[in-house]
Amino acid sequence: MPQSVAVAIVHGIGRQKEDFASAIIQQLRRRVRQQLGEDPQEAPRFFFQPVYWAPVLQNEEDELWSRLRKGGSLGWTGLREFMVDFAADAIAYQPIEGRRDAYDRVHGVFADSLRRLAQQAGPRAPLCVISHSLGTVIACNFFYDLQAHSAEKPLIAPTVRQKLGDAPLACGETLTLFYTMGSPVALWSLRYENFGKPVHVPSPKLHSHYPNLAGEWVVLVGGPLAFWNPLSHMAYFGDTDVLGPIAEGLVGVWQTINTAQG
Repeated sequence: MPQSVAVAIVHGIGRQKEDFASAIIQQLRRRVRQQLGEDPQEAPRFFFQPVYWAPVLQNEEDELWSRLRKGGSLGWTGLREFMVDFAADAIAYQPIEGRRDAYDRVHGVFADSLRRLAQQAGPRAPLCVISHSLGTVIACNFFYDLQAHSAEKPLIAPTVRQKLGDAPLACGETLTLFYTMGSPVALWSLRYENFGKPVHVPSPKLHSHYPNLAGEWVVLVGGPLAFWNPLSHMAYFGDTDVLGPIAEGLVGVWQTINTAQG
């Protein structure tokens, strides 16, 4: 039976709906079918799992906004609410010394999503991650913690470790493709004197599972009408210049691992 490919999709800042990934999943399925063809008798080639972490922080943000409104009439209400929705995610997620509650809860959602993905696609399925905005930072931190965790340098909270399980996919060993869109990772580097490379892509352990599979970290900026325009920040998931390279990458991974098996 052909080996499937696992795809995790991580949203960014702002208010998000639970079905935030539905459109991009539908479009990617259509594109990979166009490239590979479709056989009704064949098992699914790709499994998609959204990483929906927004509810972790949304209740606190709603409470903050409610308290602000109780203080009296506010000017620029729309702009204020926008700042609460967008800036609060980044501020609340960032751990500080001795306090990483939100950080660990968000990573717990990520771990649970990968565990589910491993159950669907198989414990050793190659993992491709599509991330946007603050989601790129969350993904970088999550996989960095997995790669750098040790007894001397414990980075993974017990609650997160428990949700991961022991599947190589969920533990980040099969991380193959990492797509980042509208990423502020470069800004996060200002917090560290020697930032270096935040995460290894592909995973250092990938070749123990797939010796012939090469991975890559791809920074996507959209087409010429979008990459220079900050107002296009929320439009990546619908950009054909973004979806095309992702679909090609997914197809390339599937073909490589299944040709090697054959």
